[in-house]
Amino acid sequence: MAGAAARGPLPCLPLPLPCLLLLLLLLAASAEPELRFRPPAEDPVRLFTEPELARYDGHQEGQPIYLAVKGVVFDVTSGKEFYGKGAPYNALAGKDSTRGVAKMSLDPADLTHDTTGLTEEELKSLDDIFNNVYKAKYPIVGYTSRRILNEDGSPNLDFKPEDQPHFSIKDEF
Repeated sequence: MAGAAARGPLPCLPLPLPCLLLLLLLLAASAEPELRFRPPAEDPVRLFTEPELARYDGHQEGQPIYLAVKGVVFDVTSGKEFYGKGAPYNALAGKDSTRGVAKMSLDPADLTHDTTGLTEEELKSLDDIFNNVYKAKYPIVGYTSRRILNEDGSPNLDFKPEDQPHFSIKDEF
């Protein structure tokens, strides 16, 4: 060994092309694999169609109870005594009941997402109830298709998930 060190560095011999390619392949195979897709920055958002949301109306035992306000779907199962089968506000469950919440109405004509013609007072009441009751008490489980998609079915580029830091995303599956 002492003799080899005294001779100096070994000369670099040119490698034949097949050996050089093999060496490059080995080096590439040992490198970290590159991801070909970018994972989503946030948790995925669940989209509910009207028929799907209707399945969560509180009438089936053991099934969660969902209702939507302003296109945001909340799991109100913990308020089963209010929203469950036969409960006082069960009419709101299983649908987007934005207008009914704004007007504080259980009239079937008001149990819709449509806010056309609501007064300033009703819109303020809607925002107060949305933020101080639903967002404060019940976890968000998704959004209605009207909130996420445009009328033609294309993605709504202005869609932004609601911020609800005191809850973690609920996965029912």
